[in-house]
Amino acid sequence: MKRILEVCVDSLASAKAAQQGGADRLELCSALTVGGLSPYCELLQQIKAECDLPVRCLMRPRPGDFLYAEEELDLLCAQIRHLRQAGADGFVLGVLTPEGELDELAMERLLEPCDGLPVTLHRCIDVSRDPVATYAAATKLGLDTVLTSGAAASCSAGVDVLARLLQLRDTTGGPEVLIGAGVDAGVITRLRSLLPQARAFHMSGKMLVESGMQFRREGVPMGLPGLDEWHIQQTNDAAVVAARKALDA
Repeated sequence: MKRILEVCVDSLASAKAAQQGGADRLELCSALTVGGLSPYCELLQQIKAECDLPVRCLMRPRPGDFLYAEEELDLLCAQIRHLRQAGADGFVLGVLTPEGELDELAMERLLEPCDGLPVTLHRCIDVSRDPVATYAAATKLGLDTVLTSGAAASCSAGVDVLARLLQLRDTTGGPEVLIGAGVDAGVITRLRSLLPQARAFHMSGKMLVESGMQFRREGVPMGLPGLDEWHIQQTNDAAVVAARKALDA
């Protein structure tokens, strides 16, 4: 049984930490603080030059829902082509209909520029109307992985749905169930006890790194309320090491 530890990163420093900690694969995005957006080609090339891990790129044109306009789908297709040429090893994507079902026509449109590279359905499944039906649709489309928390805020709260999806994986030969949202070493240990067939986990392992800025003007935020510019989120290699040990135990 192949066990997979995927780490979500949005910087070279985080990618290096993930590799050092024992990750099997990277999910690359930008703007992880808003759930991740499509990454830059230059960052992908920088990471590929210094890390040996396969990299799947998250394709998301903006924060918010997964109902995309025509121009957003056009943008995603263009981004996929550029990232594929820059060395992407796969992609992470998902589109929903207004009714909360997987938009298979839009998905087929995005799969075309992926040109046969492996594709993960991202956590749009967790806000879809019926996660089991969405998983079945992903299977029909030929995706090899589904990233999910079990339709809950965290994977620890989504155990029942995760169990159902894992059962479908095993009985239908469907996509790998990549468990994410709130994953750390302790969660991996607990979920592997509750779900012995679970073998793939997704984490970011973030820690806050203190800014090197000595002069700090307070009260002038550059982004979301509550965030400041004096702490940088970065993957902690020790958290990845602990998760690796828990997964291999």
